[in-house]
Amino acid sequence: MPEGHSVHRIARQFDRNFVGRTVSASSPQGRFAEGAALLSGREATAARAVGKQMFLAFEDDLWLRVHLGLYGAWDFAGEILVDPTIASANGRMGQTNQRGTDLAPILDDAGENSLSSIGAPRRTRVHVRMSEQTQGLGEDGDEWPPPVVGQVRLRLLTETTCADLRGPTACVLQTPDEVAATIAKLGPDPLVDDPAEGEERFTAVVRRKPTSIALLLMDQSVVGGIGNVYRAELLFRARLNPHTPGREVPEEIVRQIWRDWVRLLAIGVETGQMMTMDDLDPAAYRLAMANRDDRHWVYRRAGLPCRVCGTAIVLEELAARKLYWCPRCQA
Repeated sequence: MPEGHSVHRIARQFDRNFVGRTVSASSPQGRFAEGAALLSGREATAARAVGKQMFLAFEDDLWLRVHLGLYGAWDFAGEILVDPTIASANGRMGQTNQRGTDLAPILDDAGENSLSSIGAPRRTRVHVRMSEQTQGLGEDGDEWPPPVVGQVRLRLLTETTCADLRGPTACVLQTPDEVAATIAKLGPDPLVDDPAEGEERFTAVVRRKPTSIALLLMDQSVVGGIGNVYRAELLFRARLNPHTPGREVPEEIVRQIWRDWVRLLAIGVETGQMMTMDDLDPAAYRLAMANRDDRHWVYRRAGLPCRVCGTAIVLEELAARKLYWCPRCQA
């Protein structure tokens, strides 16, 4: 499931490529035909992400809410105006060393940082042309608009850019009041809420819950945007047993987890990848950014030795999701 950093990157992409433009909407699959008909011909006016949910505003106070869930993804084609602070012109989101050392772009075949498809890993067949200035479409025999591939729930199309939505858990139209009600049910998001206020909200909720901290971190009403990867990595970085009830976690550790999430989310949005290891030299950093297996402490390392103590990393199932942790470092 795409985690918070991906959803924020998607919203930023929509802000640069769709906001301020009239959008043609359709539902090739047919499951969102009525909603697409209401959107078509309207100007997109805003794009925002909160936790794992994205909201696109259109004229006349009409909002589109999208939750990608486990299988959803946005595929982009055409002229893609990229954010120069987080993207490179080689067809992939760019990376910047979290310690400030600029490195050449690194390609990642895991799909985390792909500009052409953000969401569930997939091989995209749509063509992406990245540009900071508008250029003519149809060059080199490109077909425009691109052909529909697979089960597309919603296609949003401007004169130059196409976005196809596949496999979302939620794709619904909402009024402003309904959007506000949806957001009110979500926990704090470091990129939306004031970080200090978010820390207080998060700490207060966790400290009164008997639920395990591992489950609380995945509860979007407790904190926005954390998924399976960030959950495992945050708990390891805090050296915290995932089964500890929230109310038994020392307050300073709860606050440490929030502040760590603020930092890791910012890195994820900047790089497009869930980079959770610190203090790597340039060579190790490039290796980690290019290979998912080299950028995490415990996630997807079941049976492998802990990078700190050498104990085999444990994999167990918790609420139908995989949980990775070190039984020694997190005892």
